[in-house]
Amino acid sequence: MTNASLSEEIFCLLGLGLTDLEQWAIDQGEKAFRGRQIHNWLYEKGVKNIDAITVLPKALRLSLLGKGISVGRLNEIDRLIAEDQTIKLLLGTIDGERIETVGIPTSKRLTVCLSSQVGCPMACRFCATGKDGLQRSLKVHEIIDQVLSIREAFDRRPSNIVFMGMGEPLLNIDAVLSSIKCLNNDLGIGQRRITLSTVGVPNTLPKLAELAIERLGRVQFTLAVSLHAPNQELREALIPSAKTYPIRKLLEDCKHYFSITGRRVSFEYILLGALNDDIKHAEELAKLIRGFQSHVNLIAYNPIDDENFLRPSMASIDAFKTVLEMKGIPVSIRASRGLDQNAACGQLRRHYSGLD
Repeated sequence: MTNASLSEEIFCLLGLGLTDLEQWAIDQGEKAFRGRQIHNWLYEKGVKNIDAITVLPKALRLSLLGKGISVGRLNEIDRLIAEDQTIKLLLGTIDGERIETVGIPTSKRLTVCLSSQVGCPMACRFCATGKDGLQRSLKVHEIIDQVLSIREAFDRRPSNIVFMGMGEPLLNIDAVLSSIKCLNNDLGIGQRRITLSTVGVPNTLPKLAELAIERLGRVQFTLAVSLHAPNQELREALIPSAKTYPIRKLLEDCKHYFSITGRRVSFEYILLGALNDDIKHAEELAKLIRGFQSHVNLIAYNPIDDENFLRPSMASIDAFKTVLEMKGIPVSIRASRGLDQNAACGQLRRHYSGLD
């Protein structure tokens, strides 16, 4: 039996909501209150295995284990702590894959950078994750575990979530939306504190809007679209998938998304020294997105192996920002966190010095 088939045979409880767990308990021949007990132990206590849910009778725990039922927690393989106290965790899945997740603390918030896939198929040149390709998409329990693992690492409740880790979230829409529902209802993290980042997948933004309304009731999370270039030619040079998804079509889909949800779209723009950080690029970007209900988030390139891109100077970052502001574009600069431990934006890669 392969590890993959073993993973498919195990039923994981993490990710199920209160009503689902109550019904599941009834289906097991138990009272609904058993489902409520399990819910509390999953999300409040962060239990890691069935046998540790001591509120359940031992006979019931043994019965569940015998049926191949699992909590669904991942194993922590490695932990790196950066100088700024950012923590990067390397987590192992039941089928032997590895993912990275990052906790970014400040005095007022704890942000979790979530992975949605093992690896990534998009192969953006400035991002380490895509260098190893895609292994598979993550399941709901594997996404939710990352939040619990960061909570345990900091002994502090996360306040904000960004789907900006490994993978392309729009290639795993079902699990991502189910995870957002769980984050809202079971871990108490409101949609307005959640950001979903995408480089863009054809014909998915309208679908995302419609599915989110259907499954979440309303759309309040922030959609962040990674542009990283102000024109098609430069974007194709940085993002291979742009060849089949022209920037104009992407922006049309962003407008369609806004018309459905009423939610402003944010645009991510990684500044690469001497490549896309010139004033002329800022002017071109401002012209491209003029008329949008949007916000631009500027990100200085974080170095990765296999590429020789340059980090932009502070002078070029400030000049770029100034041009956008003068053109009436709301803009902010994202600080690089965890840079010394390869935990910053674009640096996640499933690597561990003891294994690679």
